[in-house]
Amino acid sequence: MIKSGIFAFANYLIIVVYMMQNPFITFGYAGPEYFCDRIMETEKLKKLLLNGNNIVLMSQRRLGKTGLLYHTFAQEEIKENYNTFIIDIYSTKTLNDLVFEIGKAILGSLKSRGRKAMERFLDIVSSLKPGVTFDIMGNATWNLEQGTMHSPSYMLDQIFEYLNASDRPCIVAIDEFQQIMYYPEKNVEETLRTYIQKCSKAVFVFSGSERHLLSEMFHSPARSFYASTTTLPLGCIDKEKYIDFAISHFRNAGKTIVPEAVAKVYERFEGVTWFMQKTMNQLFFDTGRGETCTPAMVGIAVREIICDNSTIYEDLLYQLTSRQRDLLVAINREGKAKAITGSRFIRKHHLSSASTIQTTIKSLQERQLVTRTLDTYEVYDKFFALWLMGEDGK
Repeated sequence: MIKSGIFAFANYLIIVVYMMQNPFITFGYAGPEYFCDRIMETEKLKKLLLNGNNIVLMSQRRLGKTGLLYHTFAQEEIKENYNTFIIDIYSTKTLNDLVFEIGKAILGSLKSRGRKAMERFLDIVSSLKPGVTFDIMGNATWNLEQGTMHSPSYMLDQIFEYLNASDRPCIVAIDEFQQIMYYPEKNVEETLRTYIQKCSKAVFVFSGSERHLLSEMFHSPARSFYASTTTLPLGCIDKEKYIDFAISHFRNAGKTIVPEAVAKVYERFEGVTWFMQKTMNQLFFDTGRGETCTPAMVGIAVREIICDNSTIYEDLLYQLTSRQRDLLVAINREGKAKAITGSRFIRKHHLSSASTIQTTIKSLQERQLVTRTLDTYEVYDKFFALWLMGEDGK
């Protein structure tokens, strides 16, 4: 009786935990069941990597590049035969930062393979060794600081020595790779290209969201990475596939969502994955078991998200100069702004000179507040854009 009662209670807890799990993931990768479609993209990326191609994975931010990388690396042919590393360099400002993040990310990825794998890495990349200690259980304690390593070039030598001596071939994905173009050091592209060219045991994925910078870097004959990669552009998830994905997860949790509600979310955020997932996450939370999510609930969910972030948005706006704020608001009013240095745009939004706009737009892009696709500018964060307009997402 007691055992059966305990067993029943344990099963109940498992069911409760499952029901509490929100299937609309907004951070990281939680497995194939929470990953929508991308079947063709996954297969193409996998085949290119298995055939030794270096790849440029290009799309606007928040469209799911990193999720696609994790999903592809989880495929059996890659998981069982390659060491895979994903390095996010979005926050890096210098070559020193870049090299440190590469070393730190590789060491972090090796943690799941045990102490021996980490110690092998540390034996070669001795620059990081003083920053890592192990407890009696073999767990790593992280005390990594940039001061623990030698010069960037010395550590690069060691990292690529490790890659070439690895027990299995490696796939190294560097996320937001265009960030290196903002570094103050000269010849960063040339330096990395030289190391990569000599690395026979690894293939590389250069993932990024600023198309004009990546195109300049990889498609211009005058640049070091020219003709060294295959470019793979990433578009939006198919609308009908996303609707099916959302309906299925609501159904599995004993809830219902009408297709029109999912379509409204998709259209409101133009198919950009993260903003859809964030809204669907809120809608899933707002819909009780046995209840139905309708299109009328979408605006309420978006208002909740904007309200939760209003303090952050106020701080962002406060940190800007008056010229930055004026240009940001002007671009947002246009939705998708073109010819922002033209006289028509300047007069319409009561802005200053074209030369001032050129300087100001660069600072907004560096802050990742505005994104550019070809000749079109728009506010990157779609919730922030709604907040600037005083809208509620209806």
